[in-house]
Amino acid sequence: MTIVETIVTAKETGERLSPKEGLAFKVRAGSKAADVELKPEVEFQKMLGFGGAFTEAAAYTLSRMSAEKRAEVIQRYFHPVDGLGYNMGRVHIHSCDFALGNYTYVQDDDTELASFDISHDYKWVLPLIKDAMEVKGGAFTMLASPWSPPAWMKTNGEMNNGGSLKPEYAELWARYYTKFIEAYGKEGVPIWAVSVQNEPAAVQVWDSCIYSAEEERDFVKNHLGPVMRGAGLSDVNIVIWDHNRDIMVERASVVLSDPEAAQYVWGTGIHWYGGEEFDKVEKVHDLFPDKHLLFTEGCQEGGVRLGEWFTGERYGRNMIGDLNAWTEGYLDWNLVLDETGGPNHVGNLCDAPIIADTTTDEVHYNSSYYYIGHFSKYIAPGAVRIGLEFGVEGILSTAFRNPDGSIAVVLMNEGEAKRTVTLGLGGEIATCELAAHSITTHLISL
Repeated sequence: MTIVETIVTAKETGERLSPKEGLAFKVRAGSKAADVELKPEVEFQKMLGFGGAFTEAAAYTLSRMSAEKRAEVIQRYFHPVDGLGYNMGRVHIHSCDFALGNYTYVQDDDTELASFDISHDYKWVLPLIKDAMEVKGGAFTMLASPWSPPAWMKTNGEMNNGGSLKPEYAELWARYYTKFIEAYGKEGVPIWAVSVQNEPAAVQVWDSCIYSAEEERDFVKNHLGPVMRGAGLSDVNIVIWDHNRDIMVERASVVLSDPEAAQYVWGTGIHWYGGEEFDKVEKVHDLFPDKHLLFTEGCQEGGVRLGEWFTGERYGRNMIGDLNAWTEGYLDWNLVLDETGGPNHVGNLCDAPIIADTTTDEVHYNSSYYYIGHFSKYIAPGAVRIGLEFGVEGILSTAFRNPDGSIAVVLMNEGEAKRTVTLGLGGEIATCELAAHSITTHLISL
């Protein structure tokens, strides 16, 4: 007997990750194809999981809330049953724009890295990670990313406004990553992967550093890869690009076509700010099928958007598009921001799935929080994407088989009208009602 658990989030209702009466599968009459046909025998990528970024802004914001509200947010993200079940995370290597200011872990001109010290992170970032680990029940699959080398290692002499790494500091900068990995490891926070550079093609008014494709390739093959291997950290993965989809094919092609560089690279990281070009994500997989794809950052720009629905739909649309293009994990940006959409040391305010109002001690859950949950709560680490054939326009969908054998199907309707679609699995078929502006997850146990 096919048992279905149905979960719905819909705009003009109070339904938010709400359990509904499950689908009723029936033996299909004749050979009629369903609108959405599941093909469990066809397999694609295996999932790493879902998560968000432990920025200083997020950690500082939660430190300003009551102990009860801080604990609530941690529970609502990381608890495997009561929360979104996040198992991944991202942390910045010293400062980023969502920090309280520019900072590094070394003193200026310390070419021995003798002063290397992560104590800055003891105040807010590490306590949040450790509290989240306790609620999750173990370590995260954690990505660490630098936004900029220290100012004295750069051509423009500052951490902000772009600039490049001075060639004479390439080896030293590579050693900085290993120092960070080792220091976090000693704190009980293992680092699973590092990216070479956050957004290496963008000159930003905040912490930023430019690498051409050739410069990133050469830094990986001549410095970062060998230095990490020499430090006994070859089990820590290296992610390239960590930027928008629009020119990811060109970037990945230059780096991964070089066997000396490619030997050190786990895969390509992507952001969503340059457009929803999912065909380019799939193109990188097709060109380099032995390498991996990871969504490393996305958020709604321009400050807080309390109560807006389009933000959740943006998450749903992007998650389905990337997952169907071989992406193996999804990392949201700030876990939580304050009532202004910060703090951000250059005023680059954004939205987050959870907004914590530090003036009223209220916690607001945006539509994006619930949309993410339709994936993270029901697609488990180790789940394998399965085949899916569409015969209907205007409905987005993806499907995974979990390690326990259950199948998670996500269906999304961005339209203004309710839709009815059929879902086929083997010799059975079911009818699904999809409310306007809704997302539905069906968890099918065979």
